[in-house]
Amino acid sequence: MTTLGSRFAAAIAGRDRAGMLTLLGEDLDFKALTPGRLWEADSSAGVDGVVFDHWFEETDRVTGVAHVDEGEVGDTQRVGYRFDLQCADGPYVVEQQAYYRALDERIVHLRIVCSGFRAR
Repeated sequence: MTTLGSRFAAAIAGRDRAGMLTLLGEDLDFKALTPGRLWEADSSAGVDGVVFDHWFEETDRVTGVAHVDEGEVGDTQRVGYRFDLQCADGPYVVEQQAYYRALDERIVHLRIVCSGFRAR
């Protein structure tokens, strides 16, 4: 059985917008920190826009999922994932740590910290 966190990471890696949306509650509390910006959204559509319209360019390709690690902190689940990327200007690696809470098998509270794209 896979967790919501690992399915969330797989949806991002596979650029699976519909798959990611099925994991998110309609109303959710989302905040994320990337180098240089704080992101916030209060809906699944808002998270979709952040992840697929801002974080990853259309030409960015995940060439490998280098690492996925999961755990829990009290009532909060954690998933960390690292992707190998091929971008228009070369190869990169990016890592994100996500903390989430779920209700009825959908993520309703999500916090993400991102390393930013780091050149290989």
